[in-house]
Amino acid sequence: MSAPAVRVLFDEPGPRGRMRIRVLTVAIVVGVAAVLFWAWHTLSATGELAWPKWKPFVQQWAVWFMLAGLKGTLIVAVVASVVAFPLGALLAVGRSGRNPVLRRLCTAYIEIFRSVPTLLLVYMFLFALPGIGLNLGIFGKLVVPIIMINAAVIAELVRAGINALDRGQREAAYSVGMTGAQTMRLVIMPQAIRLVLPALVTQLVAIVKDSTLGYVVSYPELMKQANLLANNTKLLLQAFVVVSLIYVVINFALTRLAIWLEGRLRRSPGTGRRGDAEAAEEEIQRDLPSVVAPH
Repeated sequence: MSAPAVRVLFDEPGPRGRMRIRVLTVAIVVGVAAVLFWAWHTLSATGELAWPKWKPFVQQWAVWFMLAGLKGTLIVAVVASVVAFPLGALLAVGRSGRNPVLRRLCTAYIEIFRSVPTLLLVYMFLFALPGIGLNLGIFGKLVVPIIMINAAVIAELVRAGINALDRGQREAAYSVGMTGAQTMRLVIMPQAIRLVLPALVTQLVAIVKDSTLGYVVSYPELMKQANLLANNTKLLLQAFVVVSLIYVVINFALTRLAIWLEGRLRRSPGTGRRGDAEAAEEEIQRDLPSVVAPH
């Protein structure tokens, strides 16, 4: 995050403030280290760290079992992303447009679904909607709620990028005879997407985490496979440590991709109000409560 964006959130700390931050940082690091040491000592004393309890997870059958779950997770994430991102962009365009009816409909959708927990929507597709004749398959009961929730969040991210652009962009397009639809498609949206691209990549992390709700509908994603593996081997701690590490690797890779894209955008010649991604970043920070949806 850039320095101007940081100052929007809080004032620059003085000497006492910086000293207080250093002391708290040291205290937190010491506290975390103490907790980790206690956990290591306790697990070691109870034999949970013994190699025989971890050996099953490097055997071929367990590796293939977890890879099947990873495949399910990636399929959910890819399908949800392919649908949610374009849908979110369309919702952002509709909410930013001039048609009052379309604007109200898009606003209502965004405000409702960014406020609904994904788990609640999954339960609705699992238990409530089949009673009125809408009974999707297992995959649909998981993917459709993820799409509906994340499309609303993505719409607010894209709208932040649209609002970060200077109005002169529209005026220049209108002056050369472009229609409103052409201006949005050819001038506004490419620049808006470029500005918020790192935030959109980060949203992939949320989609991957939402895929863990597959256990609710018995979809064989990574968490469901880990649960089955834990029940079969009676090694609950080891199974969920392994699956946690897999999620950490996936999400860390996506986060690094977002950071790399942000650096590329800041170094490249920019467009819009500030000439780089800072305007969109500050727009997102101002609207932070409205773009973070509960999951």
